[in-house]
Amino acid sequence: MPSIQIRKTLVSVEEIWHEGGPVADVPLQKGSALAIIENPFAGRYVEDIADFMEDLKPLGLTLAQRLIDVLGGASNIQGYGKGAIVGTNGEIEHGALWHVPGGYAMRELLGDAKAIVPSTKKVGSVGARLDIPATHINASYVRGHFDSMEVGCNDGPKADELLLALIMTTRGRIHDRVGGLRAEDIKGVDGLR
Repeated sequence: MPSIQIRKTLVSVEEIWHEGGPVADVPLQKGSALAIIENPFAGRYVEDIADFMEDLKPLGLTLAQRLIDVLGGASNIQGYGKGAIVGTNGEIEHGALWHVPGGYAMRELLGDAKAIVPSTKKVGSVGARLDIPATHINASYVRGHFDSMEVGCNDGPKADELLLALIMTTRGRIHDRVGGLRAEDIKGVDGLR
C-alpha cells in the first residue's frame, strides 16, 4: 500500500462558557485535530483499498494523542467523534477508510472507551466544512453529550486529498437540561448505557 503523504495538520480548541444562560464554572472544551493527506486512490477506481486502514493507524494515534494533550489529558475527555472530507477526485468510500484508524486510536488512548465513535463523511471541495457528531465515550445514550463540532480547512481538501478529523469534548453541553441518561449514571456495560 502507498505511504501516507501529509500536507498539513491543524489542531484547534474552543471553550464555551455559556449559551445565553448562566456562565459555567467550568467551560466545555471542544477540540479537533485534522490531517490533510494525499488520497492515493483519487481519480481512479481501486477494488482493494481496505489495507490502507493499516497505514492510517499511526496517523490516528498521533492525531488522537495531540488532541488528548491539548485538552489536558485522557481523564478530561468525555466525548468524541470522527469524520472525513474526500476531495472531489475521490469517492465516499475513501472517507470510510478512517473509521477504524480514527475510532480505535481514540478508544485505545482513552483507556478502551466503550461507546462506538460517531462519524460522518462526505465528498467536498476546497474549504468544505463538516459537522462531526459527538457522544459520550462510554455510553452513547447520554443525551447531554449529544453534540457536534464543525471542522474544515481553508485550503483543503484539494481534489486529490483527504481531510481526516478527530474531535473530543471535555463535558456535556453547557446548560444541558433535556433529561435522559446522565453521565454520572452510566453503567458502562454495553457502550450504550
